[in-house]
Amino acid sequence: MTATAPEGPPPEGPREPAKRRRRSVIRLRTLLVWLAVVPTVAMGAQVVVTADRLLQQSAHLRADVADGERVGRPLYELMADLQAERSTTAARWAGSPVPKGELSRRRAATDRGVAAFRRAADSADARADDRVDGYVSAVEKELEGLDAYRERTDARSGSADRATGYYSGVIERMLRVFQEFSNMDDATVTQQSRPVVALVEASEVLAREDTLLASAGPAGKLSTARFAELTNAVGAHRFLFGTTVVPYLPENGRQGYARIAASDAWKTKTRIEDAVLADHHDIPGGIALPGAVHGWPAMYGKLVPQLSALDAEQLRGVIEAADTTADELETQVFWLVAGSGAGLLLVVAVVVFTTRTVLRRMASLHRRTVTVAQKTLPDIVERLQRGQRIDPDALPERSGDRDEVGRISDAFARAVSVSVEGYRQLADERQGFGMFAAGIASRTGNLVSRQLSLTEDLQDTFGHDEALLAQLMKSDQLTVGMRRQIENLLILAGGEVPDPHTEPMRVADVLREAAAEVEDFRRIERVALDEVSVEPRVISAISHLLAELLDNATRFSPPASRVSIRAELVTDGLSVEIEDRGPRVAPERYEEMNGRLHAAPPYAVLAENAHRLGLFVVGHLADQLGARVTLRRSTYGGTAAIVILPEEHLIRTEERSEGDAEPRVPAPQRPAERKPELLLTARAAAPADPAPADPVPAGAGLPRRRPAEAPAAPTTPGEKSALPPLPERVPQTHLAKQLREQRTPEPADEDTATPEEVADAWADYEQGTETVETELRQDQP
Repeated sequence: MTATAPEGPPPEGPREPAKRRRRSVIRLRTLLVWLAVVPTVAMGAQVVVTADRLLQQSAHLRADVADGERVGRPLYELMADLQAERSTTAARWAGSPVPKGELSRRRAATDRGVAAFRRAADSADARADDRVDGYVSAVEKELEGLDAYRERTDARSGSADRATGYYSGVIERMLRVFQEFSNMDDATVTQQSRPVVALVEASEVLAREDTLLASAGPAGKLSTARFAELTNAVGAHRFLFGTTVVPYLPENGRQGYARIAASDAWKTKTRIEDAVLADHHDIPGGIALPGAVHGWPAMYGKLVPQLSALDAEQLRGVIEAADTTADELETQVFWLVAGSGAGLLLVVAVVVFTTRTVLRRMASLHRRTVTVAQKTLPDIVERLQRGQRIDPDALPERSGDRDEVGRISDAFARAVSVSVEGYRQLADERQGFGMFAAGIASRTGNLVSRQLSLTEDLQDTFGHDEALLAQLMKSDQLTVGMRRQIENLLILAGGEVPDPHTEPMRVADVLREAAAEVEDFRRIERVALDEVSVEPRVISAISHLLAELLDNATRFSPPASRVSIRAELVTDGLSVEIEDRGPRVAPERYEEMNGRLHAAPPYAVLAENAHRLGLFVVGHLADQLGARVTLRRSTYGGTAAIVILPEEHLIRTEERSEGDAEPRVPAPQRPAERKPELLLTARAAAPADPAPADPVPAGAGLPRRRPAEAPAAPTTPGEKSALPPLPERVPQTHLAKQLREQRTPEPADEDTATPEEVADAWADYEQGTETVETELRQDQP
């Protein structure tokens, strides 16, 4: 019992649970949720980014509009005042008769423009990092030197070129502000603002022509450098209008330019410019201009207001276009957010519907699968193992759906059908093998019965020969062991141990019968603490169960040690405890062996442990009896087997006393009587109230020894018995009187072994124990 090898399925390796813990389990619900969340979040992020970009673009456009209304208009008026003051200053430097009041009036207009520009530049700006503010600040800084250049002009300190160059520099910085206005965040508005900026630049080029002609003075004479500037200005003005301004002006701008180009002032400008380019002539120290230039101031006074009105109209159109574009961008943001929100809600609705549908179908498939796996299939397998027929309606049917879930369901139904068919084939094969094994066991049992009868005859015939009688007794014990192994075959084949008993048997006698089945029965100490009897229909099964445990205990414990078996009543029934003094067993081994006792193994496991089937037989018998068998470590270091027999198999002493009309008296001892004859009993399970077993033909079951009337044996010390004991085989009772008598007194046993012999014997025992444990470890899968 202590050194039995593991006979169940191989235990799970210690690495398997760790692998399962490390294995990431991702549920389908999580995958579907992520499938919905990822595109939804991506789409939402894209909408947020797009809306933010459009709102920023709209905000920049509105800021540009605000800058244009705040700074652009006063800046353009200041540029016109500076252009006029520059022409007047150039005329005064050239010696032209410029009234002092005219120059003062121009300067006063410029001062008003500077004050208005500074108020606009100092006002709050919506953007903290406005790119226009840098150019506006540069203009303000340049305007700080205006008074100094005016003083130099009045005092004629310096030169005319430095004075006019200062005005041109300030106006150049103002043009940079207008150019920066044209760099808006909307491409369409930027494209629309470019010709307007070019129109303002063209106005500056025309103002430079006016300044250069004013610097010619009354003599109409220019230096070569100034004349070159004049010709460049004329070419630049015509180029700007012809290639940059007019082709890109909107319809109203082109109409306005057409009106200006058809006016007398524009025609006069063109005629004067042509005359300057064609009719000038060189003189010492410079270039003499034609007399037509004297009509320039009058023409310029009429043309400038027209061009200024055209510039202002186009600037106003750009600002209105930027404002309209900002409104459109905000409208786009609104529709984008509304449409995207509706789209997201639709996506969420579709995903939720799809997820719920898929999960509902998967949950239904899961419930169906679990029901089939945990209830339907085990019930079918159990019915097949019992040899019953299976209703085809009990198997799962194919759904016929062609989608993925339907195909999985159909595949599972096909797998279940194949599994059930395989189980049916295995059940048929097992049933056939059981019938085959039962037939072999029956035939072998008949042979064993005949062998026992022959042994008894030999004992009766040659009982006077003590040596031969001892060998015959040993042969008898071996034959009894063979019969028990044949019964094991029947039990493992699914049958039951036939029981010829018709009367209840005391527990003490059951213990004695079980011990008699063991070859080394002399080492067994029996103790029955309570007077109780066992139902006749379970006597053989209980005796066989206890015999297997006793045989295991004697075989796997030291030869000189004792094996004790003790029976007593407990709350749940009758407790039978078998305790040996075998080698130490690890706690996990007890867990494995107890598992083998509580579960019937398949034939594959039985085949792997064909030489160690004791615990499997005990487990089958315990299952048939409804008993509990538990192995644990004993207080002596060996193994204790505890068997709890249910109370339904017991008959108390008082119950038997009330039911018996007359007490039974044991038959007198008859020394020459034969041993009981072995009979065969049917394989079917005994009914609740079995009738007396009669002999049946050979082949109906296994042989079972029926005790005949025999001399009563004395009760073992420690046993409690209120009734006479049942017959038991007593060695040498059939011998003649002369043979039974002791011829010569035998000397008392004395321990004459030396310490070396004792050490060698103990070393042999330890070596045998280690060998058994090594075999057990090798037998483990």
